[in-house]
Amino acid sequence: MVSTKGDERDAMRRAEILEAARECFLQFGYAKTSLDDIARRANISRPLIYRKFKNKEDIFAALFDFMLEGRYPKAEQALAGPGSKRDKLFRVYELLLLEPWDEMVGAPMAAEFYEACSRLLPEVEAKHERLLLKLTQAILETKELSEVFMLAVDGLQGDLPATRVLRRRLQLLVERFVP
Repeated sequence: MVSTKGDERDAMRRAEILEAARECFLQFGYAKTSLDDIARRANISRPLIYRKFKNKEDIFAALFDFMLEGRYPKAEQALAGPGSKRDKLFRVYELLLLEPWDEMVGAPMAAEFYEACSRLLPEVEAKHERLLLKLTQAILETKELSEVFMLAVDGLQGDLPATRVLRRRLQLLVERFVP
């Protein structure tokens, strides 16, 4: 029982650190965010961060995972639930693209955040791409069509549109791929 309380407290502390890191990275950018900034934002000491993470890159990798990991079970549920292929495809991308986008768009360093993910964490990004491809392919059926759809989705984000604009673009794209 005691370890469960301790595990819950550790998970909460980790989530607080990651939320503080997200705010700092989106406000200052990766390069200008320090562990002191994250510690101040999380209202904890810097040594406590080191008890949870090795360094800033470790926090950044954990944050990227944190932002998406909890969404995959919901995407799997959407995939398994009722609805047309079109509805399912839109819902999967709503969960894995639009919701995280909405949390970040408009932040001063949102574009730099995505660029830093690609540059610093290619293995983490590749893992998420594989998971998204798997979900997309479950709907569109072929790997080739799924890859083309995912490339098109990437193109929708290039100008960092508002969430409502990205949502509409995604709706149009889904309608083209799943008539």
